[in-house]
Amino acid sequence: MIEIPSDLHPDLVPLAFLLGNWAGAGVSDFPGAEKCNFGQEVTFSHDGRDFLEYVSHSWVLDAEGNQVKPLESESGYWRIDKDRKVEIVMVRDQGIVEVWYGELAKQKPQIDVVTDAVARTAASGPYSGGKRLYGYVNSDLMWVGEKSTPDVELRPYMSAHLKKVVTPEQVAEMARGLGDLPDDGIAFFK
Repeated sequence: MIEIPSDLHPDLVPLAFLLGNWAGAGVSDFPGAEKCNFGQEVTFSHDGRDFLEYVSHSWVLDAEGNQVKPLESESGYWRIDKDRKVEIVMVRDQGIVEVWYGELAKQKPQIDVVTDAVARTAASGPYSGGKRLYGYVNSDLMWVGEKSTPDVELRPYMSAHLKKVVTPEQVAEMARGLGDLPDDGIAFFK
């Protein structure tokens, strides 16, 4: 279920499906880098202004699903205008700053964005730009990213399936809202 916080800036209501803490796993595969499974934690938050704050951390997973080492971290700000045009400013730990533009699909919670500008530090690896697709599917957040370098044409390199994370504070709030439950629990389902 998508909840719209009462203090969410009105312009951001179409992006409310992104809000919250998400966690899951995916696959990373790009020429010149080791193919791997990865874990990811993503947070979309707001403070009442006209943007969502975005933070993502991912790490390589071993065959048993244990964290091995950090993979990528990125953070940024997402905005949307009245015509459903989305803009993102993002900074990545590899020394890359990106400006992304795209749009929110009509009648479904799906966002397509593509890089418009890329700036790199001397320490960053080769990178020319990318595309991403984010979608809210059956209460989960899924995304796929494509990237290009001067030597590799635009191609998929990462994708993940993330589930909403419930914090202890949210559990406590849900418990307060339950009221009195039957002692045996079975009557609750009748």
